[in-house]
Amino acid sequence: MQALGIDVGGSGIKGAVVDLATGGLVTRRHRLRTPRPATPQAVAETVAELCRLLDWDGPVGCGFPAAVRDGVVLTAANIDDGWIGMDGKKLLSEVTGHRVRLVNDADAAGIAEMSIGAGKGLAGTVFVVTIGTGLGTALFVDGILVPNTELGHIEIKGVDAELRASSAARERENLSWRRWARRFNRYLKALERLFWPDHFILGGGAAKRFDRFEQHLRLDTPVVPAHFLNNAGIIGAAMHATMNGRISE
Repeated sequence: MQALGIDVGGSGIKGAVVDLATGGLVTRRHRLRTPRPATPQAVAETVAELCRLLDWDGPVGCGFPAAVRDGVVLTAANIDDGWIGMDGKKLLSEVTGHRVRLVNDADAAGIAEMSIGAGKGLAGTVFVVTIGTGLGTALFVDGILVPNTELGHIEIKGVDAELRASSAARERENLSWRRWARRFNRYLKALERLFWPDHFILGGGAAKRFDRFEQHLRLDTPVVPAHFLNNAGIIGAAMHATMNGRISE
């Protein structure tokens, strides 16, 4: 079975058709720039363009950088504030002409990793942390998702964590991997103190360079890179498009 997965990010909107059994991409991954400003209509039209580029006619799952409940967007950290309160599921379905299901982007990545990736079979408390334009978190307890945690926005020393410890922050401030890793380690230590997790799984763009910062992490919790790396959001969104269990619609 296949579905189209779309991952809406702060800088790019990516999509591909996914084999749901293996997580393999059936098509080439397409990436379009996230419009500026990332208003609801502009983003919806970009998602529709991806559907046309991939010549897709079937279920669509969309990972979105916000808390999402029953298809309604509740927050807007890296997109336009016009999304807050918007029925994103309805808008995207109308503009694309497909049945679209919406899910928090980090939760999408977590779904992929916990179902068929690095977290498959893991029990206990597991955090999937995506490192990109922001910091996304997906929290699982014995394989069950606790949706919309959005813990990239906890404050550390009075500052939103993702403003200092995201991949975008590393690039913006031209930090070495070692200096950035110290900040990111402080963030993971904060999650440790709050939740005492059994495992951390790191995804997003920075996970591809796990070898550059692994040695600088000082944690009590085991840390591994995501199996699907930066494609986890696409794959999890596609899986969510056909899931029977309701996470966010």
